[in-house]
Amino acid sequence: MHTSDQFSIYLIALGAFALGMASYVTAGLIPMIEASLSVSVAVAAQLVTAFTLAYGLGSPIVVALTPAQRQRTGLLLSLALFVIANAASALAESFTALMVWRAIAGIGAGVYLAMGIGASAAVSSPKRRGKAIAIIMGGMASGVVLGVPLGLLIAEQMGWQSALWLVSLLGSAAFMGLLLKLPPLPAATASSLGEKLAILSDVHVLVILAVSLLAAIASLGMYTFLAPLLADAAYGAVHSVTPYLWVWGIGGVVGSFAIGPLVDRLKGPNLTLGIMLVLAVSLCVLPFTAALSTGLVMLPIALWGAVGWALQVPQNNELIRARQTQGDGNLAIALNESALYLGSAVGAAAGGFLLLLQLPVWTLAACAGGVAAMGALLQIINLRRQPDSMVMTQIGNSCD
Repeated sequence: MHTSDQFSIYLIALGAFALGMASYVTAGLIPMIEASLSVSVAVAAQLVTAFTLAYGLGSPIVVALTPAQRQRTGLLLSLALFVIANAASALAESFTALMVWRAIAGIGAGVYLAMGIGASAAVSSPKRRGKAIAIIMGGMASGVVLGVPLGLLIAEQMGWQSALWLVSLLGSAAFMGLLLKLPPLPAATASSLGEKLAILSDVHVLVILAVSLLAAIASLGMYTFLAPLLADAAYGAVHSVTPYLWVWGIGGVVGSFAIGPLVDRLKGPNLTLGIMLVLAVSLCVLPFTAALSTGLVMLPIALWGAVGWALQVPQNNELIRARQTQGDGNLAIALNESALYLGSAVGAAAGGFLLLLQLPVWTLAACAGGVAAMGALLQIINLRRQPDSMVMTQIGNSCD
C-alpha cells in the first residue's frame, strides 16, 4: 500500500469520525433544541428517528443508483451533502427545517460510510483490506466515544448549533483532504438496477446480513437498557451509568482497531463466529457480575463493546469478497448498515416490551445473550454450507 493510499484511508476515517459524532450527538442536544425551538421532548426526539431512518433506508437506494464509473465522485458528493446538511441544521430556524436537514444528513452519512469502506478496500491490497476497514470503523467508534462528549461540552458553552458546526468542520477537513489526495477508484462492474437487486437473492449475503441484524438486536438493544439493569438494587444500584458507557465505548474503539490485523490473518467467517460467541457470553454474564461487584461488571461490558464494534470489520470484508465479481460491494455494505439500524430499533422495542411485561430486569441481558447465540448458530450453519468457497478464499488470500 502506497503512503498516499494509506493517508486516504485515514482521511476517510476522519469523515467517519464526524459521521459517528453526528449519529449520536443529537440525542444529547435534545433538551437544548427543545428549549430553543419550543417543542416537546417527544417531538425533538424525532430528530434522531429522522436521521436513523434516512441513514438505514435511504442510503442503500442512493448507493444502488450511483453509477459504477463514478465511485470517487459518489464518495465526495455524499460527504459534501453530509457537511452541507449539518451546516444547514445549525442554521435552521424552525423545527421542520431542522428535521428535513437531519434526514438529508442521514442519507449523506449512510452513503459516505458504505462508499468509504468500499474505497478503503479498493486502495488496499487484499491482504491488508481488513486493516483498512478497521481504521474506518475505528474512526466512527472514536467519533461516538470521543466526539460526542466533546460536542456536548462545546454545546453547553456555545449553544446546540456549535456541535453541528464542529461536525461540519471535521467533515469539511476530510472532504478537502480526499479531494486532493484520494486516487482514482476502479470502476465497479456496470449493472442495471434490476441486476443490483439480485443481491437480495444471494443466500450467502443474506446470511451475513441476518447475523449483523441479530448482533445489533442483542448488542445495541441491550445498550439502551444498561442503565435500568445497573440501577436495580440487586445489580449494584448504580446512580450514574456514564462510567460504564465510557468503558463500553472505549472497548469499542479498541476492538475496532485491534480486529484489523486478525481479519487479514484469519478466515473472516470463523472470526465472526468467535465474536458472536463472546458477545453472547458477555451479555449473559452481565447480571451475575453486576450482582457480585459494580467494578467486576466493567469486564463483560468492555468485552461486549469491543466485539460489538469489531464484528462489522469481518462482516464488511466478507461482503466485499462475496460481491467483488458482481461489483456491488458498496450496496452490500449499505444493506449491512441498514441491518444494524433496524436491529437497534428492534432491540430497543423488544426490551421495552419485556419491561412492560414487568419481567425481572435480568431477562433483558439473558434475552440479548440468547439472540447473540442465535446469530452464532446461524454463523455455524453458514460455515458448514460453504466449506469449498471458504477454502478457495483462504487459498486466494494466501496467494495475495
